[in-house]
Amino acid sequence: QGAVKRQALYACSTCTPPGAEPAGICLACSYECHGTHRLFELYTKRNFRCDCGNSKFKNLQCKLLPEKGKLNSGNKYNDNFYGLYCTCKRPYPDPEDEIPDEMIQCIVCEDWFHGRHLGAVPPESGDFHEMVCQACMKRCHFLWAYAPQLAVPPLTKANTLEDEGIVLKVEESEEQKKEIKKESGVEHHDTKEEKQSEQFNEPSTSSGYCSKFLQKFPMEIAGTTSEFSFCKLKELQSKPFVKKDTATFWPSNWRSKLCTCEDCLKMYSELEVQFLTDECDTVLAYENKGTSDQETERRDPLMDTLNSMNRVQQVELICEYNDLKTELTDYLRRFADEGTVVKREDIQHFFEEFQSRKRRRTNRMQYYCS
Repeated sequence: QGAVKRQALYACSTCTPPGAEPAGICLACSYECHGTHRLFELYTKRNFRCDCGNSKFKNLQCKLLPEKGKLNSGNKYNDNFYGLYCTCKRPYPDPEDEIPDEMIQCIVCEDWFHGRHLGAVPPESGDFHEMVCQACMKRCHFLWAYAPQLAVPPLTKANTLEDEGIVLKVEESEEQKKEIKKESGVEHHDTKEEKQSEQFNEPSTSSGYCSKFLQKFPMEIAGTTSEFSFCKLKELQSKPFVKKDTATFWPSNWRSKLCTCEDCLKMYSELEVQFLTDECDTVLAYENKGTSDQETERRDPLMDTLNSMNRVQQVELICEYNDLKTELTDYLRRFADEGTVVKREDIQHFFEEFQSRKRRRTNRMQYYCS
């Protein structure tokens, strides 16, 4: 199917040992082609095409699709494909690590990290939905502007002390104040001026925003496009925020709140993170789709058909189904009692006789309730 949007993957250390080129195989190939091999579970990754049987496998041909391209140039690989995870590059589970710790997947690089190696204490597992690791936050530094409003705060010792009734007053150092001013790019000299600026930076969905903008800058708008593209990111970057050397944690609906103006979409493309604006890219969406597909497979086609009919049709179908079931059971029981094999011709003969009996029944006078 080409590069699948998101799928469960495995790496085979039997076919691609350390030192060989990294390769990933799909769930189906892990059963059909590598059933007796030593595999690393990679969980899910996006936009990946199965490598099974291509040039990375010297003596293996894929049983499901023998004709494959030599390489999948669109695939991305990391240390996970050798069974190593996190910044510590250790296996999971790690026999030498006695510290109990959960592994969390970064939604950008899709590597897995120990909770204690993220530069911040992760919130409770139910409080956040996705995580962006330290390295990816440095690369996607624009996310720091969204963090004060959208991100879930990490756990801190101060929070624990507050729970115990001890309140700590934390004052900002001069360096932190300088950092905030540097990131904001704006020095607030006057409280009145700051309020005006905040009032001016209302979202574009506000009914009064465009009219205020046109009143303030009538000449600049003249001669340009009639549609004004509002950038959420620029508004957030005009406010104080701090970049930290830590991972960040995000709630379930945070992606829908990212700016999708033309400039931001171009930036996402350059950083190769276009998927951040796609709600269907999440692991939760993948899991929900799998659950929905399973429920569809478990549904009884007869019950689906019945639900689409009126009551008279339902009664007629149930009667016909019961007649077919009874007559077919009696017909097959004779073969079982005699110990003979049921052939294709026998089944064809049964249904021909069944249809003939059905026609004779329907040709009789019909009786209906008044």
